[in-house]
Amino acid sequence: MKGIVFTKFFEMIEEEKGYDLVDTIIEEVKPDSGGSYTAVGTYDHSEIVALIVSYAKHTGQNVSDVLKDFGKYLFDVFYNNYSSFFNPNHTAFDFLKSIDNYIHIEVAKLYPDAQLPRFKTEEPQKGTLVMTYVSTRKMADLAYGLIEKTLQHFQEEKSIIMENVEAGGSVVKFTIS
Repeated sequence: MKGIVFTKFFEMIEEEKGYDLVDTIIEEVKPDSGGSYTAVGTYDHSEIVALIVSYAKHTGQNVSDVLKDFGKYLFDVFYNNYSSFFNPNHTAFDFLKSIDNYIHIEVAKLYPDAQLPRFKTEEPQKGTLVMTYVSTRKMADLAYGLIEKTLQHFQEEKSIIMENVEAGGSVVKFTIS
């Protein structure tokens, strides 16, 4: 997993709870990397999972909510750093449909070793978008937070239904309507 995920997770914690909690979590988890991450480095995703679980324990949140909150936080990071992906004339659906066939292609050019989730999209009817998330990392709740924040960004009120397609969360369907 790219280091930007780790650095931004720590940034979110520091902004919300202070640096002492970041330090406590690193000391508790004792990640193989030593807890030192660079944005362009690549690290085992099990480290971010352990860090998220530790953070959830310290804050009394469940892991699902932590991932959703982190997804919303990452949306703002992406928007501030990669504004060219956010065409002001697009709708939320236009943007979400562009993730797999445009945004992730561009990200892969910048970070060829990045292992990005896959998103298959379809519009079964007007006003409904179905996104199928596929990733061995099983972090669909993070995708949920990103989708939720995308809808807020484009000022569109829609519901999101999340369903596991395969046990364990490696394939998840989001129905947005």
